[in-house]
Order: sequence, then structure tokens, then C-alpha cells
Amino acid sequence: MSYRVRLDIFEGPLDLLLHLVKKNEVDLSDIPVATITDQYLGYLDLLHQLDLDLAGEYLVMAATLLHLKSHLLLPTRETTEEEAGPDPREELARQLLEYQRFQEVALGLGRRPLLGRDVFTRRPLPTEEQAKHVHDVGLGDLLDALQEALKKAEPELVHEIVLEQISLRERVSLVLDLLRERGRISFTELFAAETSRLQILVTFLASLELVRSRMIDVHQTAPFGPIFLSLAVSPDTPLPHGLEQL
Repeated sequence: MSYRVRLDIFEGPLDLLLHLVKKNEVDLSDIPVATITDQYLGYLDLLHQLDLDLAGEYLVMAATLLHLKSHLLLPTRETTEEEAGPDPREELARQLLEYQRFQEVALGLGRRPLLGRDVFTRRPLPTEEQAKHVHDVGLGDLLDALQEALKKAEPELVHEIVLEQISLRERVSLVLDLLRERGRISFTELFAAETSRLQILVTFLASLELVRSRMIDVHQTAPFGPIFLSLAVSPDTPLPHGLEQL
């Protein structure tokens, strides 16, 4: 059974790397290459499990990081200052810093109101308390939450092969029903009733489809804090045709 979902993952490998740097709270001038490389490869493996399409540039960056990691871990002979050359992390840091600047400029431009853009049905206004503490949630944050949910899942000790049938369409309905009933739920609550890694992965994919279709919103009350899901449409809004066909 295939659960392939086509989504915009990150804007590119630098976007993913910048997320990891922020997550580890390290300075761009002193990137822990070994740690970042291992986490980067972990993300690619998780995206592969989700059957999400990845551009070749992500694999190129993975090869670059592995080369850089091996270079830094290899024992080095004593060299003169002229032989030593620049720190190989400097070029990576330069690219990330430049990307971060462009990202900040793009974010600023994107917040400017443009006539005729993004016109949707009116939503309930957030409370004053909610408005103060809402942060944008990227796919990196969602994958962090997914990794935590998978860690908590019971290890599957399989002695007999059983084909587990899980419908992506049914999971979409399940997530919507929970939100219609409770208004808002956290990712932790969403996965609380799941008993297998496959159930967690399919429920996660269902959530991504709902986000992509603008049926639900995701937000945080603090950077890298708990992630919450809430309805972005009225409770009686029908599913878009694309979701009905899952």
C-alpha cells in the first residue's frame, strides 16, 4: 500500500540545515559538523520512510556533510599556518548566513499586505493571549514532533507477518473529527491512541494533507515548543475533492 504524498518539503538543503542549527542553538561560526550531519541524515531517513520526494540537491548536501565530517575527524599531522588553510566549516557557515539573510528579507516582504492575495473566508479572531504567543511552524518542527512520537511507540516484536491495512482517507477523517470535537489538540494527543509506527506515520501524513489543503492550522506557543493543530475552516466544511479521492 502506498501513502506517497507530494509536498514542498524544505526550500532546499540550506533550509533544513538552518533549522538544525537553530534547533541545536549553536553559532553559525562554530557549527558542530558531526552532530549536524547525523541529524541531517536522520531527517533524510525519516522523509524516505514517509515516501516524500526529495530533490537530488539534498543528497549532494548529505555527501558534502559526510566529507566534511570525515575530514574533521581524521587525525591530522602538524602543519604550518600556510599549509593549514581556512577552516572547512567557513564556507558552509558563509552559505548559511547568506541564506538566513535572504530568508529574513523574504519573510519581511511576505508580511506586507498585497491587494487580491490570500483571500479566504473569515476565521474567528484569536484571543489576545493567543495572538501574543503564536509562532510559525515549519516542516522541521513537525518532523521533530514525529520523531518524538516514534520514539515513544512500542517496539514491534513481530513473530508472525500481519499485513496492517490503514486507510489514509480514514485517518484524514479521524483527525478532522477530533478537531471538530475538541477544537484544538496537540501532536502528543493526536498520536496518543496509536499503537504502531505505521499508524503514527499514516496519521502524520493525513495531517500534512490537511495542512496542505488549508483545512487545519499548526502553531506553537514557543519556538521548538509543543505543536498544536486547530481547524482552519468551519466544522461543516466538506473535504476538498483531492482529499475525498485519497
